[in-house]
Amino acid sequence: MPATEPLSHDDLDALIVRLRLGVDASELHGSLCGYLAGGATPQGGNLLAALQLDGEEVAPSPADQAKLVALLKQCRDALADPELGFEPLLPDDDRPLAERAEAVAEWCRGFLGGFGLAGTDAHAQLSDDAQEVLRDFGTIAAASFDFGDAAEDEDALIEVQEFLRVGALLLYTESAGRGQSGSDRLH
Repeated sequence: MPATEPLSHDDLDALIVRLRLGVDASELHGSLCGYLAGGATPQGGNLLAALQLDGEEVAPSPADQAKLVALLKQCRDALADPELGFEPLLPDDDRPLAERAEAVAEWCRGFLGGFGLAGTDAHAQLSDDAQEVLRDFGTIAAASFDFGDAAEDEDALIEVQEFLRVGALLLYTESAGRGQSGSDRLH
């Protein structure tokens, strides 16, 4: 896989299975995004230790470690993208609606956990809007879904995904973005 090609949801899911992490791809992506949005940076690139994901004592192979480093760079670059190109990593649109809705909730749970791991400095200076985003992420993370009209449900899920995208960018800008410099970035 070329280094420039971003990891897909399925790629990340396969990596998680190999490493026996006990989370799904959306939750791991959410955790990493929350951690970065909170202003934290994994020291030494040890992403699993930073996110407190040890798995079942399966050490990543050099190829899998490279994928973890690529994921870190992918998330950091997307959150810092001046074109606002960040997207939560969720299952493709051809997957069943219920699976995608659950992935949205898992992404929110991961984001909140990762943001919490970033430390209290991230929370201390948040605007009222950013605090409301965190509360809303918590509501989504705890939601159970009832499905009715397929078209309406699809539209609602798209709106929630856009809210996650914009909310994560707001939190990143308020917490991590103001303190970032080019020298902090992975190369």
